[in-house]
Amino acid sequence: MKNVITCSRIYRLAIIAFAFLPFTAMAQNKKEDKKAEIKNIVEARNFVFKAQTALPSSGNARQLTYDFDLTVSKDTIISDLPYFGRAYTAPLNPSVGPLNFTSTDFHYKVTDRKKGGWVINITPKDQQDPKQFTLNIFDNGSASVVVTSYNRQPISFNGYVTAKK
Repeated sequence: MKNVITCSRIYRLAIIAFAFLPFTAMAQNKKEDKKAEIKNIVEARNFVFKAQTALPSSGNARQLTYDFDLTVSKDTIISDLPYFGRAYTAPLNPSVGPLNFTSTDFHYKVTDRKKGGWVINITPKDQQDPKQFTLNIFDNGSASVVVTSYNRQPISFNGYVTAKK
């Protein structure tokens, strides 16, 4: 037997499709609002990167349970990130982490990504180490940071960005 699509079936399918249409429109509006919010905080240089996972060059990924972050504002960068990896030279003060510092003299460059989002290069000029932070921020707010250094192996972090409070 062949299935015959009747007018009543088509009518029911159309009603179901139109019933779900507002939900998809609301989801699309939320995406657009989130994208506009992320764009505003990136352009204003007023955001906080919250690290959730550390990815050292050697070793396994580590889920971070403590609140580690990188705070960016127009005139200051505050880094409170952990470091797991190999150091090529011994630190002068081993009680202070290599990625715990405040910088007021830095170079900040934003580049748009082809598929949406931004790449931000931050080079602290008043710090011996690290050499550079490279942030990849996506439209939905997720982000990754790659930290390169003169005296240590590079390390990456995955997390998200949010507006600075």
